[in-house]
Amino acid sequence: MKHLWIAALAACSLLTGYAQKQKVTSVLEVMDITTGQRSVIKEFSFLIEAPNWTPDGQWLVYNSGGKLYKLSTESPSEPQLIPSDYAARCNNDHVISTDGKQIAISNGTREDGRSRIYILPFEGGIPRLITPLGPSYLHGWSPDGKQLAYCAERKGNFDVYVIPALGGEEIRLTTAEGLDDGPEYSPCGQYIWFNSVRTGLMQVWRMRADGSEQTQMTFDETRNSWFPHVSPNGKLVVFITYKKGDLEPGQHLANKHVELRLMPAEGGEPKTIVKLFGGQGTINVNSWAPDSKRFAFVSYRME
Repeated sequence: MKHLWIAALAACSLLTGYAQKQKVTSVLEVMDITTGQRSVIKEFSFLIEAPNWTPDGQWLVYNSGGKLYKLSTESPSEPQLIPSDYAARCNNDHVISTDGKQIAISNGTREDGRSRIYILPFEGGIPRLITPLGPSYLHGWSPDGKQLAYCAERKGNFDVYVIPALGGEEIRLTTAEGLDDGPEYSPCGQYIWFNSVRTGLMQVWRMRADGSEQTQMTFDETRNSWFPHVSPNGKLVVFITYKKGDLEPGQHLANKHVELRLMPAEGGEPKTIVKLFGGQGTINVNSWAPDSKRFAFVSYRME
């Protein structure tokens, strides 16, 4: 199974070879869960990935071609570059701090190509290295700003780790056999949501912020479930699913027919709210609007 975990995380590269060979149209969309309405914000004639919604509601942030951009939610005309100096190989793992002043990124280090985590000002600047070891793939930032949560490969095992946002010693939180990925803090800071393949299919899990009480939250035997994102009010979780058999449980690939599903944060039966062509890049990071009524995602068209 080791090669499957490597394939899953290697998919966090800037562009898939398939997307490079074919013309891709990226469609940045917003789903309103109160009305069920799906609205197009902007179409791009190239690959964009992983929208974040800023805490003040004014911007959507995404990555494209190794760089970060922000797009106004009021007048989404021309995107603005977020300068990241030497970090020019940003992938689709980026998270904005709760106060909106900083952004943490995963960037492929030039020397060895491995993803490492950095922090820079939201308006742009020189990144500060947080994880000396790679590969490390960012997914969560604690509400108090003190900790980052990420998936990392260490000695052939892919697990969930946390590290102080100021830098320091990383702490391993999961030890189960198989891939554990996508760790993200709940708004209260008491829990970390993640996805794990430990039961055979990829499922959504939740644990205490210290790694205790690891609890399975989805039990779907027809789908592989990835990247749980908790709404700002802490009541709902949206995640992406692949149909069983479309890929291996440890893979999250691009260019697949996928579903976005919604479930109560306390647990319960998920429901499908969006069906689309996408996968990798669609909803890798938390993209909820501050009002907890909408979230952003990317669908794709290939030619």
